[in-house]
Amino acid sequence: MQATKLVETRGLTKRYPGVLALDGVDFDLNKGEVHVLFGENGAGKSTLISMLAGANSPSDGEIILNGAPVHFGSVADAQAKGIYTVFQEFSLIPTLTVAENIFLGWEPMRGPFVDHRAMRRRAREMFEELDFPIDPTAITASLSRAQQQMVEITKAFHGDLSVLILDEPTASLTDREVDHLFGFIAALKERGVGIVYISHRIQEFQRIADRVTVLRDGARIGTVAMDETDEGALVEMMTGRAISEIYPTIACNPGEVLLTARGVKTPGVNGADLDIRAGEVLGIAGLVGSGKSRLFRALMGVAPRQGGTVTLKGQDITHAPTRQILRAGLHYLSPDRKAEGLDLAKTSNDNLALNLVMGGTGVSRMGFINWKAVREQSARIADRVELHEGYRAKLVSQLSGGNQQKVLFGKCFGQEADIYVFDEPTVGVDMGTRAALYLLIKQLAEAGKAVVVISSDLPEVLHLSHRMLVLAHGHISAELSGTEMTEDTVLKHFFDESGAKA
Repeated sequence: MQATKLVETRGLTKRYPGVLALDGVDFDLNKGEVHVLFGENGAGKSTLISMLAGANSPSDGEIILNGAPVHFGSVADAQAKGIYTVFQEFSLIPTLTVAENIFLGWEPMRGPFVDHRAMRRRAREMFEELDFPIDPTAITASLSRAQQQMVEITKAFHGDLSVLILDEPTASLTDREVDHLFGFIAALKERGVGIVYISHRIQEFQRIADRVTVLRDGARIGTVAMDETDEGALVEMMTGRAISEIYPTIACNPGEVLLTARGVKTPGVNGADLDIRAGEVLGIAGLVGSGKSRLFRALMGVAPRQGGTVTLKGQDITHAPTRQILRAGLHYLSPDRKAEGLDLAKTSNDNLALNLVMGGTGVSRMGFINWKAVREQSARIADRVELHEGYRAKLVSQLSGGNQQKVLFGKCFGQEADIYVFDEPTVGVDMGTRAALYLLIKQLAEAGKAVVVISSDLPEVLHLSHRMLVLAHGHISAELSGTEMTEDTVLKHFFDESGAKA
């Protein structure tokens, strides 16, 4: 039985001054399938979907919808034709209620007035149909990111939805929320909806993808059926490198214990003991909600400490404020680069300079700042994290997720530290950028620094770590090293409830 094509692009091209963002790309989406777009940051994925979504217009080529050429003048135009996109950056107004966001521009009226009662009733009916547990009267700002994503998806059901485009939909979801989303996607497929799915999480593809199209440097490298390929082949198509070349071999030279924690308690962590050694990569694994991030946020003083002791290089920092802990040599890279890690309204250079000045670079005893010295050091750091010169004077908000993460890593080198804690260091980052960041981790560890990698990406932790701690239900369920560090062993300890709080 021949597949029914919903959308097709022929020779789709987008030029900007001096940049060929998309180069003659052919792409098609069938009824009732999930077609993944896979590629590094800057490969052209966002450019392609922006044109399918009506947010951008092609320079050349055409878009075919249900067999006929179309031109979208706006996002609303594409939505009217059944194409709806949930972008990484949501379009919700945080101060409005959920129902008001869903019906923004579609408000039911009673005479000259908005019928709020009907709006709430219809929103509740839509959530029940989609099995989304959300209160239509809630203020949108009070929702989790996963719930906000559900609201964005619900907005697509005003019209006759035929194509749903999801851009990095699982980047901020818990495992349970991912399962819910994938169940919802399966239900949409049964209804004949075609889904374009963008993600860097290659381990998800086996669960949901029918086909995968790989883009590189704005061009289509190829399209393959998911049941006829594997992760290694996709990574090689995307980067031009084998997956074995992505993860570096890190020499293990464990030295002195730099940090000791005993009986640490914080909301979500029931008492944890750990040691962090110089010259070693310590991996921290666990399901979302296991307490792996909360533990280290408590060590940093950004989450409340309810018990236990912490010493850093022999100094008691149990009750020390975060600024003192940073100065003592413990650096923490937040998993939320936008809310906690970067100043989006400043340039990359400004973000790097801020940490340099805070660390004392170019600052005289009288408090005067040698900006030339700061700029020179900022440039050296930008070179070290492989941040292209063209991005250094740009606002961080204008950079891709991968380049934002490079700036965040660069800030680590603005102040001298003995321990670097990287919490979800490659979230939303492509394989090429991952390889560059992994090399930085290798350089730090082999220079005698202690490195902690907290990650929900199990292959990442397994490939980078010399020793691993597994957390489950707020306690450390296992400490593994050497041949013990296998995927099956780690997964077994993910569900250990022996230390769970009653």
